[in-house]
Amino acid sequence: MGELRVQLAEAGADAERLDQLTGYLRQELLQLDVEDVKALPAGEPPPGTRAIDALAIGGLLVTFTEGAQSVRKVVAAIRAWLARGGGGVKRTVRLELEGDVLELSEVSASEQTRLIELFVSRHAGSGEG
Repeated sequence: MGELRVQLAEAGADAERLDQLTGYLRQELLQLDVEDVKALPAGEPPPGTRAIDALAIGGLLVTFTEGAQSVRKVVAAIRAWLARGGGGVKRTVRLELEGDVLELSEVSASEQTRLIELFVSRHAGSGEG
């Protein structure tokens, strides 16, 4: 199993808007051949606070079967979602897989393709690609 951490950002968006965007992307990713897509845990609570299941606003954890094809499909879906954009509002998506980070924002389509291929190839299984 692989786990891809996804963090969304939109210029000027409040927590409610980010939650809404995250929900839309989650629904799209669930249509793919993935194990699960759930809200990303926010991490350790600050000292002196109660430990509840705090969730990272704008964060998703995508669990999928190992292999470059799974990564490629998920990243392609995220890229398509990002391309549909917010009507001129700057959106950024940060992807993290096994400590490797890829941030997609306002770069050309050809540059995004190159960066995605590099990211996917680093996580391709033996001979799969």
